[in-house]
Amino acid sequence: MEITIDIEDHIPLFAQLVAQIKQAVLNDKIAPGDALPSIRQLANDLGLNNKTVAKAYRLLERDGVIQAKGYRGSFIHPDAKVNSAVDLNEWALAKLGDTTKRLREAGVTDSEIRIAFANAMNNHNHKDN
Repeated sequence: MEITIDIEDHIPLFAQLVAQIKQAVLNDKIAPGDALPSIRQLANDLGLNNKTVAKAYRLLERDGVIQAKGYRGSFIHPDAKVNSAVDLNEWALAKLGDTTKRLREAGVTDSEIRIAFANAMNNHNHKDN
């Protein structure tokens, strides 16, 4: 599996890494059970900050593409191929787009939508803590 990061691209570095690992799974370049490089090793190989790679790995784990096995490292999840086809960002954008459309149709202004969204996020975050 070869990963190429373009620091000039408008897509965040961690998102490029996530997309390329998912694409490698979909193209059978990496298979379930395959080990991934450690965060430190991959960051060093790509010239990235460890936190950037760690964020990508967290998102891949959240998406069921990889699984962390503690000190043994990170491995491709058994259901990675199916899970790689799901794009949570695209799904969230579609849901928010539908909701925004309905709110606008009801006469809510964009400013009111932004304020309501920020309040909803803040209220949700306070309930989690």
